Amino acid sequence: MDNDFSVDVAEITSTIRTADVITMRFVTLGQRLLLDFRVTELDGPMVRVVKPVRSVQERYANLKQLRPRLSAPDKIVAIWWPRFVPSLAATGVWDEVLKRVSESGYVGSVREAETTFAELVGLEEQQKRAAIRGDGFKTLWGAPAAPR
Repeated sequence: MDNDFSVDVAEITSTIRTADVITMRFVTLGQRLLLDFRVTELDGPMVRVVKPVRSVQERYANLKQLRPRLSAPDKIVAIWWPRFVPSLAATGVWDEVLKRVSESGYVGSVREAETTFAELVGLEEQQKRAAIRGDGFKTLWGAPAAPR
C-alpha cells in the first residue's frame, strides 16, 4: 500500500520536461535520484542513484565530480516523491524521464535509466525488509511477553 499523499503529477512531469538537473527524494530511501538531462558530444544524459548531501553547494560539487566536462547548471530542482518508487512508473512520471532521456539520442543513457530504476526498486525492497526485521529500525510497540 502506498502513501495517500496527493502528488501533482502534471507539475512534476512538466518539471521533468523542462529542468536540466533534478534530484528526487523518496519517502523510504536515504539515497536520491539524480537526473541530469544536459548533453555534450561525449556525454549523454545521466540518471543515477546518489547519496544525499548536506547543502546545495555540496550537490553542485558532487555534480561537478560526476560530470567534469559540463559547467555547473543554473539551478538544481528538487522534487520530493512521497510515495513508493514503483509508483513513479504507475503514475507515468517515469515514462517522462525515459522519454526525455530517449530524445537525447543516447541509447546508453536509456539503458542506464532503466537500470537505475531497477536499482531504486531493489533498494526500496531492501529497506522494507530491514524495517520488517528491525535491522536498523526501532519499534514503537514491542511484542507482548510470552506467557510462562
